[in-house]
Amino acid sequence: MDYCTDLVKEHDPDRFLISLFFPEQISADLRVLFAFHHEIAKTREVVSETMLGHIRLQWWRDALDGIYKDKPEILEHEVIKPLADVIQRYHLPQKDFMDLIYAREFDLEDVAPSSLDGLKKYAEFTQTPLIKLCLKISGQEGCDGEDDIKQIAINFGVIGLLRSVVFHARQRRQYLPNDLMRRHEVRTDKLYEMKPQEGLAHVIEASTGLYKKHSTPNARLLRLLQGLTRQYHAQLKSLNYDVFNPAITVPPAFKELRLLWASRFG
Repeated sequence: MDYCTDLVKEHDPDRFLISLFFPEQISADLRVLFAFHHEIAKTREVVSETMLGHIRLQWWRDALDGIYKDKPEILEHEVIKPLADVIQRYHLPQKDFMDLIYAREFDLEDVAPSSLDGLKKYAEFTQTPLIKLCLKISGQEGCDGEDDIKQIAINFGVIGLLRSVVFHARQRRQYLPNDLMRRHEVRTDKLYEMKPQEGLAHVIEASTGLYKKHSTPNARLLRLLQGLTRQYHAQLKSLNYDVFNPAITVPPAFKELRLLWASRFG
């Protein structure tokens, strides 16, 4: 548990913050789930070859299969043992974990989405299963409809990707729609060279069109995700969609207080 907490606090501070809005046991269990998510999401960053990435993700599939088949001899990773406990405590479905791993295989292809629809699907597939698992852990499953969950997942995923354009470019990765890149004459090679381009802000602004305002969700978890996304969306807009502006790495003003308000009132 301590390992998972430290991992999430360092590498996924927003989800760490969200976990603090729940009772102690649920909070700790959410961080275990977020630690697992970090482990699979970082695959593209830590491998030098595509095949190694597939092998790494397959290891996680096998580890999860071992948990569900009660084979404790394979539980040799700092995240696996606490994850096994969380899975058993809440009877979490294996399918959501497998869907998350499958979605991360897209990262290994180093292929940008062809259109806004592709970006939307990537955000949905990489976020929705995780949110569903979180709702089950927090006892809020069924509080909101499937379409509501998906839209909040898309909002959170898309805005997160747009804020991470420079981070991904340093790793020679990009998730911006190819058709928008061509339309606004933004070159991937220049992006990888950390050279700002006039059309990039237009690509970012157009991509935020996938962000849809949503009525207040019933589940606290969804209200938190929505509140955080709303702050980051407003920040992007205030920076005129300039993802190279250093201010994008600065937390929005009164972030925690605004999130507290969102957790209660949406």
